[in-house]
Amino acid sequence: MSKTVKAMLAADIERRYTGQENACVVDLTGMNVQQTEVLRTALRQKSARLEVVKNSVARRALAESPLSALGDSLSGPCALVTTSESIIDTARVLVEMAKEFNSLGLKQAMIEGDVSLVSVADLAKMKGRLELLGDVAGLITSPARALAGCLGSPQAKIAGCLEAMVDKAA
Repeated sequence: MSKTVKAMLAADIERRYTGQENACVVDLTGMNVQQTEVLRTALRQKSARLEVVKNSVARRALAESPLSALGDSLSGPCALVTTSESIIDTARVLVEMAKEFNSLGLKQAMIEGDVSLVSVADLAKMKGRLELLGDVAGLITSPARALAGCLGSPQAKIAGCLEAMVDKAA
């Protein structure tokens, strides 16, 4: 491949991944065309995209982007998986597909441009945005629920005593 073609490919990769801060690197070695198409279809349902890249060209193109830390993970036949939605949901799809296709290799992932990489399997075990928001809402409402229970408790005891007195009188 000539330097001109490599420069054009690098510019195209750089343009496509500009603004991306979430990505996973997977190894497609041993997967046939039908398996790869099933994987791409499953990823498309989560608004994710799988692209096979030439490692050296991708490393050069991503050097100045937030995804530059993934450069070391680009060894051997690799593909980049990016999404416009939750990277955690995408990682879950990849883990499920890896169970179905043993030849799908899960490598590293990057979250929100953080330079510390995490394995795709570990990323799939993390809680997503909606799950975390639910946990926070539960933590916020928990003291109010406890206070309401404390306030209602004496009233319930008094009502129970009055009811018992009425039952005895009747």
